[in-house]
Amino acid sequence: MAAGRRAPPEPGGGPVLLQGIFGAGATPGAASCSLVLTARELQVRRPPGSSGGSPAPDAALRLADCVGSVAFPAAAAAACFSLVCYPFRGARWGSPARQRLERTFRVCLGPDAEGNLRIAQAWSRRIRELSVPAVPTQDGDSYGVLPWPCRALVLLNPQSGTGRALEDFQAVVQPMLAEADIATTVFITERPHHAHEKVRDEDLSQWDTLVVMAGDGLLYEVVNGLMERPDWEETMKKPLCILPGGSGNALAASINHYAGNDHVAKKKLLMNCTFILCKGLHTQMDLVSLSTASGKRLFSFLGFGWGFISDVDIDSEKYRWLGNARFTLGTLQCLAKLRVYQGRLSYLPAVPEQATPPAPRDPHAPVTNGQAGRILPQAGTEAPGALPTDSLLVPLCQPVPAHWTVVPEEEFVSVYAIYQSHLGTNLLMAPAAQLHDGCIHLFYLKAGISRVALLKLFLAMARGTHLDLNCPHLCYVPVRAFRLEPRAATGIMTVDGEVLACEPVQGQIHSRLCRVLSGS
Repeated sequence: MAAGRRAPPEPGGGPVLLQGIFGAGATPGAASCSLVLTARELQVRRPPGSSGGSPAPDAALRLADCVGSVAFPAAAAAACFSLVCYPFRGARWGSPARQRLERTFRVCLGPDAEGNLRIAQAWSRRIRELSVPAVPTQDGDSYGVLPWPCRALVLLNPQSGTGRALEDFQAVVQPMLAEADIATTVFITERPHHAHEKVRDEDLSQWDTLVVMAGDGLLYEVVNGLMERPDWEETMKKPLCILPGGSGNALAASINHYAGNDHVAKKKLLMNCTFILCKGLHTQMDLVSLSTASGKRLFSFLGFGWGFISDVDIDSEKYRWLGNARFTLGTLQCLAKLRVYQGRLSYLPAVPEQATPPAPRDPHAPVTNGQAGRILPQAGTEAPGALPTDSLLVPLCQPVPAHWTVVPEEEFVSVYAIYQSHLGTNLLMAPAAQLHDGCIHLFYLKAGISRVALLKLFLAMARGTHLDLNCPHLCYVPVRAFRLEPRAATGIMTVDGEVLACEPVQGQIHSRLCRVLSGS
């Protein structure tokens, strides 16, 4: 099995597309090798007739691991072509990591310098074409690939996480993007909402993708800045990319998970996410529209929380310099002063619950948000530039529709609505989640849970096995919409890791509202 992946790679082979004998290096006099290019790999063999020659390749470079290839002239009328790959390699400890592998081959088939360069260019071009990921053809899925060459706007917060985002970008990310022929414009944020203003007001047509090198909070700014543009529908088709530079890095960990990679953190996670950007495959992602009692409307890509989880997130901000370890310390501190929050939680199940049939109504009355009397505009009929309609919700001043479920308990330790698999780098909260499953994964912890049981839940969440504990206080239900009405303005509310005022909130899923670099 290929190191670093949960499934074996496809075998090499297939029809031979190109073959030839070249020097195994850029310098004159390098040993010769026989190259065979197939649709899946570049096979490096000993030349025919050499001692110890074997029909099996001495090395096989998987094109799925290749991020770039170039051709260039060399001395003595020769030419060279090279390719750069990032295959998984075993590590001394922990999960395997992608490691850089560059191979260069020398073309010197005669004194014709132009002819040698044309051959090198033909090999380089074919390798590059075959390295482009195949676009899946699954029903209902819409995939695409970034153009080559590519132009990226990188929005970077140098203060996020442990404060190493800029250093890591220059040391790890920028060299890989250069190899993939991705030209970057780097915008360094200087204050809160700086990225929000940048993407809201800037002409973004000059870039093919928007890359966020920071924590989840900066991507939250970017998403909401884009949604405030009059041309938001067109702009949201531009793929977004997250590179982990913060403390939690939940979306980056989720995308790494969706790509089939082993769980990793820190530099390994950054390498995996940068590799995904280099390969350029993108797909659609759901967003959740949140409305508050004070009249705000926000768009969220990760999750909304109230209670213990949000307390840990925000109370641990003062330990940001610890990186992801800040959440461990924050969890222990919040356990010591475990709080209970009072409020009403309601939701619209993704699958109707048999125990809560819809209330009878006049079959001839028009239905809006589950209530008779007002007709919503059909999907796609909103005025140009209008934001998507929350067709599943009624105003917060009205009761929820009759076919919603109202949780009978009104005392909670935590409520969290998540739409990705990971809550943090080391927290696999919703293993079944996908980028565009049209679902909000709603978790709530009822009051009465002991500190020991709560700690066991969070330890199991590192492996995604917390639901296997069958804790009677933990409830999970997939929903399409929800409403939370705190009895008092107590406790911390968060959206994508950013603080919200504690007030009534409701939200609904909007399928496939934006695009994101995905890797699968």
